[in-house]
Amino acid sequence: MKKVIVNVTLKSGVLDPQGKAIQESLNSLGYKEVQQARVGKSIELQVDEGPDLEERVKEMCDKLLANPVIEEYSFVVEEAVRS
Repeated sequence: MKKVIVNVTLKSGVLDPQGKAIQESLNSLGYKEVQQARVGKSIELQVDEGPDLEERVKEMCDKLLANPVIEEYSFVVEEAVRS
């Protein structure tokens, strides 16, 4: 069993109103050093191992997890921790 962590972010140049609101709120709280904030999402998957795991994850991202028009993604495959 593997754990896959997929990080999805907006492409550079795509407006991020949520990130802008966070940046402005942090500035108003006195954190003037924050010049920009971008909001994304992190998705954690528990998956069975396979020889084509990375290709399958790319397919999942392209078909469902990310919008390729406005988002980009990266992912990391790790050993799943069993409890």
